[in-house]
Amino acid sequence: MTITAPAPTVFETVESEVRSYCRAWPVVFERASGSRLYDEQGRSYLDFFAGAGSLNYGHNNPVLKRALLEYIEGDGITHALDMSTTAKRAFLETFQSTVLQPRGLPYKVMFPGPTGTNAVEAALKLARKVKGREAVVSFTNAFHGMSLGSLAVTGNAFKRAGAGIPLVHATPMPFDNYLGGRVPDFLWFERLLEDQGSGLNHPAAVIVETIQGEGGVNVARAEWLRGLANLCRRRDMLLIVDDVQMGCGRTGDFFSFEEAGIVPDIVTMSKSISGYGLPMALCLFKPELDVWEPGEHNGTFRGNNPAFVTATAALQAYWGDGALRQQTLVHGGRVESALRRLCADHERSGASYRGRGLVWGIEFTDKQRAEAVCRKAFEHGLLVETSGPEGEVVKLLPPLTLTADELDEGLDILARSVHETA
Repeated sequence: MTITAPAPTVFETVESEVRSYCRAWPVVFERASGSRLYDEQGRSYLDFFAGAGSLNYGHNNPVLKRALLEYIEGDGITHALDMSTTAKRAFLETFQSTVLQPRGLPYKVMFPGPTGTNAVEAALKLARKVKGREAVVSFTNAFHGMSLGSLAVTGNAFKRAGAGIPLVHATPMPFDNYLGGRVPDFLWFERLLEDQGSGLNHPAAVIVETIQGEGGVNVARAEWLRGLANLCRRRDMLLIVDDVQMGCGRTGDFFSFEEAGIVPDIVTMSKSISGYGLPMALCLFKPELDVWEPGEHNGTFRGNNPAFVTATAALQAYWGDGALRQQTLVHGGRVESALRRLCADHERSGASYRGRGLVWGIEFTDKQRAEAVCRKAFEHGLLVETSGPEGEVVKLLPPLTLTADELDEGLDILARSVHETA
């Protein structure tokens, strides 16, 4: 009997080898709604990936979709660079009244381009311009983007190697608990700043994620973040919080740094700020830092007006009260309880968990186990990905709008997948 191999697909013959997610989930997806995707055969997949955090409100959220369709049908502006439009005005007014003013945040809003790395590049450039210094401090296992400036403050060796050139003007410091609590917080950092022979140039800024999603769901304690903010004030360094993945309610509060009670000098946002998965990013900063000359930093697609429309609708629908925040915290408690039981059952294999809100990770001593769990979960209809420097962590990033039944369904599939790979 002769077995004929299937013909290569157009994805294999035309698309670049750089593609990645499609290798982990080898089906062709056709449609999506809420917390689920459907392949072209009609099979349903529960999505605990959520566009890498770009779909906090789920796929094709009906409230946002209605606003978008009405805007398009009314011939609303689509592309506008940084021209003033009704859509941009509505977003800025809503963002100010719904997000900034209730939190007492004075930030100016910059539209740097459509992606998270655009926002990070703008933040780094602004910090260096304000302080007149080039050095920036980042942290072990950080991930801030794939353009050169963002890669320079990223920890992952594989990602950094893709730059092909030296990545300079950035110095890594230990993230919270990197040394297992054996060393007082910021001891090394403070010593380098004090020592004229350390070789560390006085940094213009420090950039940090409150939770390192790509780095392995590493959660910074509130007291560590407060200590970092205090260090930055004392040493004349700007504090940049990268909230690209952890902002827009992922941890419960709209900003992930709210729990720590700090006010960063600069904040970067993207991913779920548009609410619908449309490209959009923000760079927020204190008014006294707004030293840009007109056109000094720009980008062709920084005026994505359909994204402004869905972002405005998302803010109005989900952030006018505390309902989504409370639901996220309740769901987060359910996840924590489930992972506690799961890891207790697999204590011998070195399983451990960590997270906050609706971002959680399970780490395995056997660094190949996480990938096997994700493959098995996919077979059972659940999308989850790995994270961490060696892919040793299974990361859970479901939509914030999922139901309790969907959450339990996903956690049951996850537990089954962990058991089957033991």
